[in-house]
This record gives sequence, C-alpha cells and structure tokens, in this order.
Amino acid sequence: MRWKETDIITVDTHADSLGAVLSGQRHLTETSTKGQLDFPRMRQVGHRVQFFSCWVEPEYKPDRALTRTLAYIDAFWEEVRHAADLVMPVNDRASLDAALASGKIAALLSIEGADAVTGPGHIVRLLYRLGVRLMSLTWNQRNLLADGAGEDPGGGGLSQAGRQVVHQMNEIGMIVDVSHLAEAGFWDVLAVSQKPVIASHSNCRALKDHRRNLSDAQIRALAEKGGIQGITFVRDFLGGTADLDRVVDHIVHALDVVGDDRHTGIGSDFDGVEEPVPGLEDVTGWPRLAERLADRQLSDDTIRRVLGENYINFLYDIWA
Repeated sequence: MRWKETDIITVDTHADSLGAVLSGQRHLTETSTKGQLDFPRMRQVGHRVQFFSCWVEPEYKPDRALTRTLAYIDAFWEEVRHAADLVMPVNDRASLDAALASGKIAALLSIEGADAVTGPGHIVRLLYRLGVRLMSLTWNQRNLLADGAGEDPGGGGLSQAGRQVVHQMNEIGMIVDVSHLAEAGFWDVLAVSQKPVIASHSNCRALKDHRRNLSDAQIRALAEKGGIQGITFVRDFLGGTADLDRVVDHIVHALDVVGDDRHTGIGSDFDGVEEPVPGLEDVTGWPRLAERLADRQLSDDTIRRVLGENYINFLYDIWA
C-alpha cells in the first residue's frame, strides 16, 4: 500500500472470500461490487499479503468436513491459477520473497476450524502438502480436537488428539491459530505449543465483553509466547460505535496492554460478515485505517508494523 510516499507491505490473516467462489457468487479474479475483497481491488490499493480461509459450513460437519475442505482448497488454487499475472501462491520464505519482489499479491491458504482433522497423522500432513500454512483447531463449536468459543462459558480445553495435532503442526511448520477456541483451549495451546502462535482475528475483551475476544491476560500471554493478535473488523466484536475509530481503539488497547508494537496485526474477516464496518466497507479502506492510526499519534514505524511488518517478520521466523 502506498502511504506517505512510501510502500507499506500490508498483511491480513483472515478473509472468507473463498466462500463466495464456492457458492458461485463471484470469482476473486474479477473486480466486483459485491463482497469486500478480490484480487483487482487488492491490487488497486496495493494490499500485498492475504490469508484465504477455508471455513466448513455447519451442514457439512462432521461427516463431509474433509470433502468440503478439499473443495475450498481446490477453489483457492483455481483462483490463483487464473490470476497468475496478479497473484503468487506462498508457502515458504522463498515464495514470499519472490512474491514481494515481483510486486504481486502473496496468497496464503488457511483453515478456520479443523473439523476435517480427527487427530494427528496423514490428514494434517496432506493439508500441509496442499498448501495450508495456518489452521485454527475449532470454529465456535466443539469438535474432536477442542471446544470452540461458542461453548463458553464453561468450555473445555484441548483433547488428547488436539494436543497431538498441535505438536504435529509445530513439527511440519503449520501455524497454530487460537482464534475461535474456548478460553481453556487457548491456555492449553500456549502450554503445549513449542512455537509461537497467532490469534488470526480476535479483538480485546476489555473493550467489548464477547467470548470471541481476548482478555488482557490472554493478549499479554500471546505476546510473551512470540505471537500476534490480529485485530478484526467484525462489528459484533468491536462494541461502542462499531466503526473505523472503534477498530483503532482495539489496536491501541492491544498495543498498550503489551507495551510493545511487535505483537499486533490485522485479521479483517472480510467476506465473513454481512454488515461491514463503516469506513472499512472493503479492502480499499486500508489507507483510511493507516490515516486514522496516524491521527491517534502512532508513529509511522508502529503503523507499518501493525499493518504488515509484524506478520512478515513472524513468517520469516517460522520459516527460518
């Protein structure tokens, strides 16, 4: 993204845009007035690095979760293939460097809710070989690995299978995502994981008491583990005015809690909500977010880190 006469590498760790592809609503290769994100609009604003999520709809769980996950993965690869002039798939440091050097969009594949996974073994390895580099263990409900945030208050932690999957993800280099976990599962992941983890799209519970948001203790612990909290644009998680200024409130709060600007990023949840945040109606709103952060007296360096550099450095470390 071009800002203050320089280029900023922006990174977003969560968008549900592949769902629109699978439902036949649109292709990401085409500029659309529908939805919030596509490749041409990303190119228009200079948004450089995007994680595309595979979210299995409830009607496919549990028996058809793997089949549906594979359909999402296929949709990702087909969209990328048909936009080779704009987009490069990324799955390691070399491909990330190549995408950034080329000026193309770096597209990464993630899974939201590991309902396709029943335990450690060949499925996790195959998902990795198909390009998946980030995975949350649950969506909102309980599965065989853990309880989701929808089970709180009182949700449980990781099952034995869930603990083993975290270990396997660590071993093969797949990033563990703690968004959507019940709080007990969050703490279990931090105790079990040998590597830093992220919360791809979770806000601050101190500003909005929602079970999908993180407490200040969780935010600090995530940072102490070397992880990153991706502030999301979901209005239900924002509270207050639920607008662009409220997104900034959550970013500033996370920065204040940690006392360090290396552990906060962005996880928009574009195309995952029906009613977008005013001022961030689609991906072209990135420059407005940068300007509003500057209005809050955040330094240019901090703004660059929050909008992308933190996640770039995280990926470099994971893929070292």
